[in-house]
Amino acid sequence: MNVSVVLFTADLRLRDHPPLRAALDGSRRVVPLFVRDPAVDRAGFAVPNRLAFLADCLRDLDAGLRERGGRLVVRSGDVVEQVAKVAAEADADEVHLTADVSAHAHRREERLRRALEGQGVRLHVHDTVTTAVPPGALTPAGSDHFSVFTPYFRHWSRQPLRDTLDAPRAVLVPDGLGSERLPSRTGIADLSPGLAAGGETEGRRRLTAWLRAGVDAYEDRHDDLAGDATSRLSPHLHFGTLSPVELVHRARRAGGPGAEAFVRQLAWRDFNRQVLAARPETASVDYRARHDRWRSAPEEAEAWREGRTGYPVVDAAMRQLRHEGWMHNRGRLLTASFLTKTLYVDWRVGARHFLDLLVDGDVANNQLNWQWVAGTGTDTRPNRVLNPVTQAKRYDPDGEYVRRWVPELAGIAGGAVHEPWKLRGPDRAALGYPEPIVELAEGRERFLRGRKS
Repeated sequence: MNVSVVLFTADLRLRDHPPLRAALDGSRRVVPLFVRDPAVDRAGFAVPNRLAFLADCLRDLDAGLRERGGRLVVRSGDVVEQVAKVAAEADADEVHLTADVSAHAHRREERLRRALEGQGVRLHVHDTVTTAVPPGALTPAGSDHFSVFTPYFRHWSRQPLRDTLDAPRAVLVPDGLGSERLPSRTGIADLSPGLAAGGETEGRRRLTAWLRAGVDAYEDRHDDLAGDATSRLSPHLHFGTLSPVELVHRARRAGGPGAEAFVRQLAWRDFNRQVLAARPETASVDYRARHDRWRSAPEEAEAWREGRTGYPVVDAAMRQLRHEGWMHNRGRLLTASFLTKTLYVDWRVGARHFLDLLVDGDVANNQLNWQWVAGTGTDTRPNRVLNPVTQAKRYDPDGEYVRRWVPELAGIAGGAVHEPWKLRGPDRAALGYPEPIVELAEGRERFLRGRKS
């Protein structure tokens, strides 16, 4: 009996899953395996919001496998040890795995390859499962990766994509393999109260609704804070319940400026992954050192985390993050710029807070987007500073987004909500809302002075 093991990682779906389809080739039996890795806990990545979303994904994946005659096998421990153990128990002769870009994933892959070779088991690593174009597939002359998005996107757009794969009709799992109980979000403490549901079923429902009623307006409305006109598919891309290859194909079939703008965002995901694959140290080290003398300002950083900076649009976005475990992309840009350039606090402080709460918290996207905003990454204008008042008036002109998340300001009508400090006397004092923690001009001057020194 020929048996394959498929190690599920950030690819928790059945549709368009190349490792699973390859493992099933020739009517082989398959062990769908997920290993809960304590190294993730030790690194601080096993945070409540992502644990809950992961539990939803695993339960949905198991349900889909059972509909096809199979089941998900769950183990805990060192990933290499557990995969090798399961391969031995099942008498498997091959293991299939999705390629990843982090330094941790590269080390795990090499350790796994050596361990399996010692057992006479082949390891197959598959690209284009969590990216549309593999990291390293596109390189400019004289470099191993693109450091600027625009030329990368030109090449990326011309790259042919593989065809998508249907979900298998049957998955036969060998008998006798033990499994731990599936995790549940029930009992996980400190969840964001508005955290969305996970799983491939939910992801595909959201995708269908987005393509039917959202993508056409995306080009015009994706920065509309109050309109919430983004796809909200980022958690499903992070956990792999949706395939980026399928999303690109389907968006291109839909056509139009909105679909093109959406595809461009998917290209940004691939861009960040190819940077991290080439420069894994950028998860914690400046991609381009600016010799910053970051301020140690713990009280100001805490005010930023809690959404009480005195700048309503910044505070609204930070409160949305805490409530939903997600934040509008324009909000991410504004809050990151405020921390790193107006307060001049190290981008790693903000990146860590985002990873503590974001359900789509992803090393490549999170760290490299923070670096982009901080000016230590791939931005070609490293000293740009986003003015939160100007940005708020542009992307939340009626103040609806701010009033939604900052109830202290709910009584201020229209765009005046973005500048509550302009109110006079008792009206201002009665708000219960903090004064700005820094003058914008002062913050900008301090940042530019610090970066030049």
